[in-house]
Formats: sequence, structure tokens, C-alpha cells
Amino acid sequence: MNAMNTHYPDPTLVESVNRHTLAVVVDNEPGVLARIAGLFSGRGYNIESLTVSETEHEKHLSRITIVTAGTNAILEQIKSQLERLVPVHRVVDLTVQGGAIERELALVKVQGKGESRVEAMRLASAFGAKTVDATLSSFVFELTGTTDEVERFINLMVAVGLVEVSRTGVAAMGRGADPM
Repeated sequence: MNAMNTHYPDPTLVESVNRHTLAVVVDNEPGVLARIAGLFSGRGYNIESLTVSETEHEKHLSRITIVTAGTNAILEQIKSQLERLVPVHRVVDLTVQGGAIERELALVKVQGKGESRVEAMRLASAFGAKTVDATLSSFVFELTGTTDEVERFINLMVAVGLVEVSRTGVAAMGRGADPM
């Protein structure tokens, strides 16, 4: 029997893994984040970025922004399983919705003197980073941008004396006038 007549899928066929940003509106109550994180870890899914904040104080609702990756089938499964959790009100795939605005904030500490110090200041200026602390031997820069921009900035700072990085994770919102 040749390969063209087999009933089995082509073993060399590999589905692409895509990165998606999900916005999840949940009840703001103890244990909700743990249940969502448990859903991911229990099924072997990875969370690349996770941010949580109360968004509607009067209704006690929070918004969880999750960046994850998987094949299309896995992403559909993640969304479906999230929607079935009791404290979840809605799940929106901002990547599928198209054109979501994503930003991340990073605090980047750089240590250096002389030419390294000058280069760190020049790079920070080029990226639009704000100096939030400065001593004679170090800086702390604040940078807001896409995840790729933050990564590029951090990678460049390694050469001039990167000491420490703290990142917020992705905050995302769909474009246009319509709410989530």
C-alpha cells in the first residue's frame, strides 16, 4: 500500500504554533486566578504573559490578559475550557479579533561608568525610555512598548551593563469604539 492511499495522517505534517492574546473577564474573588492557572498547568499549556486587574469596581469584575501559544486546535481548546469555568464571564481572543494594541512596561537597571554610561543613555533615548532613577554608577530606565521592542532594548542593554529587569506582562485592548 503506498502512502497516497493510507488512512493515517501524514506523519511529517506539522501544525504551526501561534501566539495569541486572550482577554478574560472574571469575577473578582479569591481563587479565580489560581483556577485559571491550574487549567493551564493541568493540561500542559504555557502562559507567556499574565496580567490581572480589577476593571469594573462596582460589578467586582477583573480582566485577565493571557498571552499563550499553541496550534489552532489547542488555542480553541484553551478558550473553550476557560469559558466553562464558573467565574469566567467572557473570553475574547484579541489576536483573532485583529489589530489589538499590546503594550508592556519594563524597568531596566543598568550599571556602568564612562563610555558604557554614555551608551546606555544614548540607547535609552533612542528607544524613548525614561530615566526614573540615576546614581553615579547606575540607571533605572522605564520603557513602554511592544514585547518585541522591550526585548530589543533589554538585549542591547546587556552589552552596556544590564543588572536587573522587571516586566509587567502584556496589557492589550482591541482597536475601535466597540467594547470587548
